[in-house]
Amino acid sequence: MSADAAPRGHRLFIRKSIEQVQRESQTHRLKRTLGAWNLVLLGIGCIIGAGIYVMTGNAAANFAGPAVMLSFVVAFFACVFAGLCYAELASTMPVAGSAYTYSYTTLGELFAWVMGWLLVLEYGVAASTVAAGWSGNVVSLLANFGLAIPPDLTTSFIKAVQSPGGLTFVASGGFNLLGALGILGVTGLLVLGVSESASVNNVIVFIKVGVLLLFIGFGIGFINVDNWHPFIPPNEGGFKYGVPGVFRAASVIFFAYVGFEAVSTAAAEAKNPQKDIPVGILGSLGVCTVIYMAVAAVLTGVVPFRELGVAAPIALAVDRMGVGWFQILIKVGAVAGLTSVMLILTYGQTRVFYAMARDGLLPRFFSTLHEKFRTPWIGTLVLGCVIALAAAMLPIEILGDLVSLGTATAFAIVCISVMRLRKTHPNLERPFTAPFGVVTPILGIFFALVMIAPLLLDMVQKATHGDPIPASLLGGYLVLGALIYAGYGYRNSRMGQGLAQIDDDQGAGPGPEQAIAKGIGDGHA
Repeated sequence: MSADAAPRGHRLFIRKSIEQVQRESQTHRLKRTLGAWNLVLLGIGCIIGAGIYVMTGNAAANFAGPAVMLSFVVAFFACVFAGLCYAELASTMPVAGSAYTYSYTTLGELFAWVMGWLLVLEYGVAASTVAAGWSGNVVSLLANFGLAIPPDLTTSFIKAVQSPGGLTFVASGGFNLLGALGILGVTGLLVLGVSESASVNNVIVFIKVGVLLLFIGFGIGFINVDNWHPFIPPNEGGFKYGVPGVFRAASVIFFAYVGFEAVSTAAAEAKNPQKDIPVGILGSLGVCTVIYMAVAAVLTGVVPFRELGVAAPIALAVDRMGVGWFQILIKVGAVAGLTSVMLILTYGQTRVFYAMARDGLLPRFFSTLHEKFRTPWIGTLVLGCVIALAAAMLPIEILGDLVSLGTATAFAIVCISVMRLRKTHPNLERPFTAPFGVVTPILGIFFALVMIAPLLLDMVQKATHGDPIPASLLGGYLVLGALIYAGYGYRNSRMGQGLAQIDDDQGAGPGPEQAIAKGIGDGHA
């Protein structure tokens, strides 16, 4: 049994030992070659993605109006402190599984399960969100060539509609087959063992960033400043506009930042972790915040904010500009970028479940490797089908909220893990230590709660006004997770059986974050 294992009376809190986790990391011996500039670029490439392409319009139309620019600043602070805590843990335990493994080592098995289940929201549900946005951009691009797809094949079964009290959700009868096919396509590639080279990744990053910079530079000339007044629209009840709407919008676009974990998990490859990691995290978050605010300014300046609640808001804005070649260029770039995002998110989800299955918390088939392709093919196919179904059935507004809720909760657990590890292992070698002592993790927890509170309050308000769908989905998801752990994970946990050494199925490659750092993918937000 692990040296750090809890007594039998506290079976739910049994832990992996630091030594065991560090042994697991020794199969990935990494050279320290990344400087601060490399890490900033890595972070920018991983952060910029579906969040800015997809979620900004929803946040402006339904919650903040033009003040969505301020919401990006609030979301920035929600990530900075958690990012520094991630960096400390990653420098100490540079292992596959990332936050799941950190929780298993510092807080115990129950928290590890909770973290793993939350990562389904961060990766799996996020992939569904991206698929919904990808579908909208594909439809908009095809329209430029006179091709139309029936709305019933691009509209989710549950649809968001505006009402006097805000968004409500109703059954539409549609089925977003296009979004589902996008997910199934990348799932097939992952079964075959697709890995993007660093050069291809750089091209994708260049396309994504270039598209946004072109949109900003070209769109400035089409801004109508009247669309920015009032900057903070008067509150219309609940979180619809006003100051509450700014914070609610921050919880929506929080989704746009979460790729920064790639910087923290590159700590083992940083030349000077103490200096380079905080520069990489703060620098990439700062640059992306400026880009995001500029994109939001152009979006709300070109299109009245109430009209931006669509799956492809940037495509809508370029359509309003009316320049044909520019429309096609921006939309092709968006589709290419979002395709790679779907790929890496689905990849990340399969690798998290791979790590959990090796620990016995999920059925063994999630870690069963294909004899030829050496990929967890059964688990990949199962997850791909589930993610595709979610993309077809649920609207982007619900999917995005679930992602933000899961990610913010995961951030809070990471911050708690830092405080716990400092207490139990004060003399442990830490190539990077988050600054300002206990203040940093406490602020990380505080800002995570700032992101979580509007989401939960909005769900409660909707439920009390006859719209129980968001709360029911969240409640059902939590109950399902509890049932799976109670019925399978608790009984089959290898740590619970005293099997500290985890079997190695000859490996399935590095975890999702390490893969990003090596150029396999380009992040997801």
